[in-house]
Amino acid sequence: MSSISKVLLSGSITLALISRVFAYDFGRHANPDEIALWDIDVRPDGTGLPEGKGTVAHGKDVFAENCAACHGDKGVGGIKDRLAGGQGTLKSDAPIKTVGSYWPYATTLFDYIHRAMPYQAPGSLSVDDTYAVAAYILSLNGIVPENGELDRNSLPKIRMPNRDGFVPDPAFNPDTLFRKRSR
Repeated sequence: MSSISKVLLSGSITLALISRVFAYDFGRHANPDEIALWDIDVRPDGTGLPEGKGTVAHGKDVFAENCAACHGDKGVGGIKDRLAGGQGTLKSDAPIKTVGSYWPYATTLFDYIHRAMPYQAPGSLSVDDTYAVAAYILSLNGIVPENGELDRNSLPKIRMPNRDGFVPDPAFNPDTLFRKRSR
């Protein structure tokens, strides 16, 4: 390598390192309104659920229009994940992982539908439509009655069949994982 190439290479590396030092002041802090737009997660205890409600009957209509093309009629037989059935199969040689057999929290269903569905237009369903679709899917699994209705108060109270099927990995205990270590 010629001396000019070495100088250019070392200069490029130095410039790359120095430019990072001066980049600390880019951007600005997000204001509370901007943070609120992204603060849309829903926790297992229902924290983060918005006001609204939806019935199984309305959910059936919304599902037919927005979900059945991928998940099949009644949540079975589509080109994407099966949503209904499978209860009692997790310990078998052919487990069927569905919302009703595998998912531990009903609030996760609302959260996932609200943020990521329908596939072709994620986040496009209204809050009421999302509650309704969640109610319909849970009714397909025998968890919510056919005349059921869900809202921010009733959804977290649903006890999913596999609620106790998940065991936390001790390696990911937040109390020990993020503790400052003394040196």
